[in-house]
Amino acid sequence: MSALADTFTFLDVPRLFPLIDHELELVEPHPRYINDLLAACHHPLTQDLMPAQARLQRDGVESFLEQNPRGRSSADPRKQIVPGYTFWMRIRPAAIPLPAPVPAPDVAIAGSISLRIGHCVNLDRYLGHIGYHVLPPARGHHFAERASRMLLPVARAHGHQILWITCNPDNFASRRSCERLGATFIDIVQVPKDNPLYSQGDRQKCRYRLDL
Repeated sequence: MSALADTFTFLDVPRLFPLIDHELELVEPHPRYINDLLAACHHPLTQDLMPAQARLQRDGVESFLEQNPRGRSSADPRKQIVPGYTFWMRIRPAAIPLPAPVPAPDVAIAGSISLRIGHCVNLDRYLGHIGYHVLPPARGHHFAERASRMLLPVARAHGHQILWITCNPDNFASRRSCERLGATFIDIVQVPKDNPLYSQGDRQKCRYRLDL
């Protein structure tokens, strides 16, 4: 199965699949959430722990929305880019049980998650099928694992039997998320110098295989 073909068809994911797990909801990126997203990015904890993310401004978000309507990204076979979905992790405060085992986040958007459909060398070895980031003020609730689990039926609907998830070797939180998902650690590979991830500072990637 390859989703690099021009015939790829996006699914209406919110209509076909449940994207709610208690207080966590995956929503398609939309202008109505921009203020909440920026508030989470400009939160003091984000500024302290993720300074690059904290520099995000409205024009950058609007550009993303324009280029990726409904969070859908198109394939570019020449660059080994496959089609994919991006969702924002939205927190529904009214759904948080009281008392919560971990204090409820004081932000409305916890982060984002992407699901990439298809197979190619870049995807299977370096980039991975699932990519997520949880902003610092929303950490401690297993949102990365929970959001990933919600997207597994979408991957199956596109014919996936295997997903690869990668992370930097020193990203222990992400590695634990992979393990909780039931993914198996396979190996650590070197990122090629001509790969865009290398220019971002990534030198190695842990590879986890998740059988669906």
